[in-house]
Amino acid sequence: MGAGAPHGAGGTAQGAGGLRASLSGLTTRGRSFLAAGAAAAVCAYVLGQSELLRVGLLLALLPLICVAALHRTRYRVSGSRRLTPARVPAGGEARVRLRMDNVSRMPTGLLMLQDRVPYVLGPRPRFVLDRVEPGGRREVSYRVRSDLRGRYPLGPLQLRLTDPFGMVELTRSFSAYDTLTVIPRTEALPPVRLSGESSGYGDGSRRSLALAGDDDVIPRTYRRGDDLRRVHWRSTARYGELMVRREEQPQRSKATVLLDTRRGAYEGAGPGSAFEWAVSGAASTLLHLLEHGFSVRLVTDTGDSVPGEAGGGFSSGSQESAEAAGLMMDTLAVVGHSDGAGLGRAYEAMRGSGGGFAGTGSDGLLVAFFGDLDDAQTELAARMRQRSGYAVAFVLDAAAWTGLPSRVEEPLRRLRDAGWTALAAPPDAAFAELWRQSGTAGLGTTATGGRG
Repeated sequence: MGAGAPHGAGGTAQGAGGLRASLSGLTTRGRSFLAAGAAAAVCAYVLGQSELLRVGLLLALLPLICVAALHRTRYRVSGSRRLTPARVPAGGEARVRLRMDNVSRMPTGLLMLQDRVPYVLGPRPRFVLDRVEPGGRREVSYRVRSDLRGRYPLGPLQLRLTDPFGMVELTRSFSAYDTLTVIPRTEALPPVRLSGESSGYGDGSRRSLALAGDDDVIPRTYRRGDDLRRVHWRSTARYGELMVRREEQPQRSKATVLLDTRRGAYEGAGPGSAFEWAVSGAASTLLHLLEHGFSVRLVTDTGDSVPGEAGGGFSSGSQESAEAAGLMMDTLAVVGHSDGAGLGRAYEAMRGSGGGFAGTGSDGLLVAFFGDLDDAQTELAARMRQRSGYAVAFVLDAAAWTGLPSRVEEPLRRLRDAGWTALAAPPDAAFAELWRQSGTAGLGTTATGGRG
């Protein structure tokens, strides 16, 4: 087998079926030579012409020699692929670099390189490589783009080898492949002061003490540079190593982004549909809140929470926030319509043990993207407002997005009565402007809890 890939995402081509598979790679020319050689040999036997027999053997052996030579050579070429970047927004481009290395002591013949890509990323790239010297390499590249979010496999890489006489063509596939993640388009949102909102860190952000007393202390292992006055001797004696009290830690404000994915709540499909607008808006909101120091989680109508159940599903810390952002963007890249008929599971997932909503205490923030809401779902959405410091709802009217008369006014009125800042999202609306309006609507308004 060939050498491993030297760098990037690579692999070694897999041979299949040995010489039998190589014989199946005979071209029309190769098969013609083989048939002509056999016919000449038969005629030489019948006619008793030894000279014609030599010609027949030469014609028959030439394609077989090419098969044997190419069968041996095909295992001495390695390939690799490098994708940059691996995550792009819808409509963005990524570059794919392919590298071929001839690790044998013989030059190759004509090579045709082909990479498998889904049709939504563009035409299948093909490259013709001339003779590659022993130990030589060739690099080619192409670009891929998609207006549709999703996860798309690239590969496996295929290489077609041919001999100098055109007798044999062999196709080999490399085992490695890459995945291009196309995330939703996002907009840079203006900074707004939402009523009841505190900043992610610093002024206005509540702080919690990890230390509540000698009987309720959460110590940690001593680190070089810690103040010895914070040594907790009782824990030190218990664990047999130096333990110190934890310092006062700032508590990050928490925010929940709720995305309604119910199939029946949206009409239409494609990049310009209402559902894609909602996904893009949710992605923009998540990134904006993370950049402003919030602990953020994404919840869908199915009750699923991202990043996960740990820590209530919220991101925490700068490094964890970056990882959570990538995880949430990857989730939004592949999120589709759910078959659920209501928001009940999302409501239950957000409820806290005391009847409130986890992570949406007096300074919590709730941002929701709703599709069509009937009376029952409007009532359920109104109840989600309780105990939130501030709640913003962007309601997409499926009728308006399909050119029919709007029917969103009644749900908006009921959500506002419950304490939401509720805005309609008309077709082709700029989300950054709606976000600015959500901050303006909350100025001078006291956010009151909704119905229980």
